Amino acid sequence: MAGVVRIFTRRLTTSPSAYSTGSNAAVAGHGGGGVKLWKRLSFFVAFPAVGLCMLNCYLMHQKESHERPPFVPYEHLRIRNKRFPWGDGQKTLFHNPHRNALPDGYEDEH
Repeated sequence: MAGVVRIFTRRLTTSPSAYSTGSNAAVAGHGGGGVKLWKRLSFFVAFPAVGLCMLNCYLMHQKESHERPPFVPYEHLRIRNKRFPWGDGQKTLFHNPHRNALPDGYEDEH
């Protein structure tokens, strides 16, 4: 046990260069073209791929219908045991009258 503690304290008190065993590849200049490669990959592959994904999401969103589902008064949904502390007590904090139904149905009929 004392030997393990001695090794850890020796590593903490000596500088890293005292027990390093070889030259560092980053300092030696090995692989100097890596930065150019990753920069080109980022600009010519990654950014266009993100742009194509954004375009795909936008076009798929435009094709969807934006009609809300019909209101079905299930007993287990929209249970209000306690009133909300804001407004009339029935609407949630981020209530959307077009998307969120109250216990008795939608507020507005479009």
